[in-house]
Amino acid sequence: MSVEADSHGRLYLSADLRQKYGEKFHVVEYEDRLELIPIDEDPLQAVRDELGDALSGTSRAELREEALERAKQEAEEDLEQAKRDTGATTE
Repeated sequence: MSVEADSHGRLYLSADLRQKYGEKFHVVEYEDRLELIPIDEDPLQAVRDELGDALSGTSRAELREEALERAKQEAEEDLEQAKRDTGATTE
């Protein structure tokens, strides 16, 4: 499927897509593309529905610390992968 922007930069999505994914999207910009990520009407409720009771008994501070550690680890892994990829192309 393809869509075109109008002269004001607006994209028009079909009623079927809006019904399926909603009307709010987060735009993620990559080097070679854009992605539209649907935003739930109530994002917090969507998280609660997805996780259920998995977080009960865990403080916000603990969740924040765990999220920061996970993000740091993922960033380090991404950096290592980028170094390997760069090294592989220059050899």
